[in-house]
Amino acid sequence: MPASVARKQQAVTANVDQVTGERIPKSFVFSRGKLPSTLRHLQQDLRKLMLPYTALKLKEKKRNNLKDFVNVASPLGVTHFLILSNPKSLPHLRFAKSPQGPTYTCEIKEYALAADIANSQKRPRCPPEIFKNSPLVVLSGFNGLGEPYKSFVTFFRHLVPAIDTDTVKLATCQRILLLQYDKETELIDFRHYSIKLQPIGVSRKIRKLMQNNQVPDLRDLKDVSDFVTKAGYGSESEPDDEAATVSLVSDVDKLNKASRKSAIRLQEIGPRMTMHLVKVESGLCSGDVLFPMSVGKEDAKKEEEEEEIEDAEDLMEDGSDDDSGDEE
Repeated sequence: MPASVARKQQAVTANVDQVTGERIPKSFVFSRGKLPSTLRHLQQDLRKLMLPYTALKLKEKKRNNLKDFVNVASPLGVTHFLILSNPKSLPHLRFAKSPQGPTYTCEIKEYALAADIANSQKRPRCPPEIFKNSPLVVLSGFNGLGEPYKSFVTFFRHLVPAIDTDTVKLATCQRILLLQYDKETELIDFRHYSIKLQPIGVSRKIRKLMQNNQVPDLRDLKDVSDFVTKAGYGSESEPDDEAATVSLVSDVDKLNKASRKSAIRLQEIGPRMTMHLVKVESGLCSGDVLFPMSVGKEDAKKEEEEEEIEDAEDLMEDGSDDDSGDEE
């Protein structure tokens, strides 16, 4: 077989989800209109969250319009858009299926950047290797809900590659994207966590010794055994919660071995958002409105005017030379 044909077959296989047989979902995260610096940081946090199947360094220019991104998305196999905007009311985040929709528009009521969350933690943990695989998507509180939440759940289930619970390697499951719906407030909590396994019965000092592969400072100890038996070293692990412990079916790393019990620790890495689903459109940021939020006439008119301004800007940009956003 010629080398060029073999390379093409490998490229096709790499872009196919081995579980569903369909193309691996990929995303673009970009903005419409001007964003303040904090929302720019949020945009970059969202790009990092969507790794590895996104454009982390996607270039945007003022004259880029939505059609430019659609034209670029098709040959690159991009299937989903996350679009940030900052109208006069509240920041909006649109989740859209490319190229034909639907589009789910959420108001961002509150948000915190990944850097803010790390600064609030005593021991922040966000190693770069956890972004080599897509996060696991967990949807909570959506059971029993009708439209539009039923299709909203379907959208997020197809936002990342599917996994086969029988064949997945545990070492690749290192992040969780949690969306939790509160039926009383009708708000959606958007959280991003890292997953860490800790072997039961092994102290923190021993874990660090095995993970770092470095000889610790023993100058103040009379004997090596003091490193383990000295007060404060032997059993400083957190109390083990049976509900958060699992028996591993395969080796994850040199600390977490098959048939041993390990504790599951979740640590938030951000970004964090509290959102409200306010609109569902049948197309890509256009088409029939399938779900309007019940708002007052003044609020509805204000939102409509803001959207008309954005649409007018897009039409003006259509007249300029197309300069689509692409990855560095």
